[in-house]
Amino acid sequence: MSEDLFRQFWWLIFPLSWFIFGAWQSWLSYRANRETLDLIKTYAASGREPPPELLSKLNKRWHGDDDDRDERPRYRRRRERSWYQVVLFGLLASGFAVAAATNMYGAGEAFVIVAFVLGALAAATLVQVLIDRNGPTV
Repeated sequence: MSEDLFRQFWWLIFPLSWFIFGAWQSWLSYRANRETLDLIKTYAASGREPPPELLSKLNKRWHGDDDDRDERPRYRRRRERSWYQVVLFGLLASGFAVAAATNMYGAGEAFVIVAFVLGALAAATLVQVLIDRNGPTV
């Protein structure tokens, strides 16, 4: 029984692992913010001014500021990564479409759903790449 259940819902491992990874990252970010705030409280309790680096560290976490990076190379890398995603999602969608067409493991309907989702991701990423290609709008 449990073996059949796993065979039917094996694909749930991926969204569940992404959920767990996101929760782990959020927890680590929470702990880092809490430790930074505790250090700032220690400075305030002793009547001293906290170092500006400490305050900027907390501000970067909240606002996502990156002063050290040049905007242009990061934009170029993002576009290249997006082309990579278009190809990746397209190939994965094709693989799952083949699995659906051949009714691999007797789970053709599930493969159709996965193929449609990955195809939609490939199309959406392609549209994003083509829009970004014309340059950012201000």
